[in-house]
Amino acid sequence: MRRIALLLLPLLLSACVEDSATYYVTADSNEHTLTLQREQPYFWSDDVAVRLVAARLPDCQRRFDLDTMTADDVEVELFASGDRVWTLRAGKQMWQVDTQTCQLLPAPKGDPGQPLGTFKTDGERLVFEPATGGLSSGPVAVEVEATGLPVFRMPSGAS
Repeated sequence: MRRIALLLLPLLLSACVEDSATYYVTADSNEHTLTLQREQPYFWSDDVAVRLVAARLPDCQRRFDLDTMTADDVEVELFASGDRVWTLRAGKQMWQVDTQTCQLLPAPKGDPGQPLGTFKTDGERLVFEPATGGLSSGPVAVEVEATGLPVFRMPSGAS
């Protein structure tokens, strides 16, 4: 019986989700990034904890707990809202983060800013999909699969 339980354990743990996708503010550097993480701590739960890691190294690196969402329905839009100010929107909920002061700001009222792209699930992984016609900085997105290996994606039309 114990042997069967040990053989089934990897199958139970394989259902857990733990991945992230990153927006690079500066395309040629990883010192200024916004990374959305999702984590499903228990295989029996359909929900994931969604967090944002805002980094502007070496002055700022902080993780903010955003919300709990259904694992397959994570979709968070990203907007540039000023000098080092970023707005994230999931449905009707909005968050604003400042990478100059490394703080979560009060949710904005009105226009969230220039659309940069969307963090969303693509199959079973989280990806960042750049907006068409958005800002030219930060054209490279990277996903980190559950294996821990980065997967780089260029938006369509980028060289």
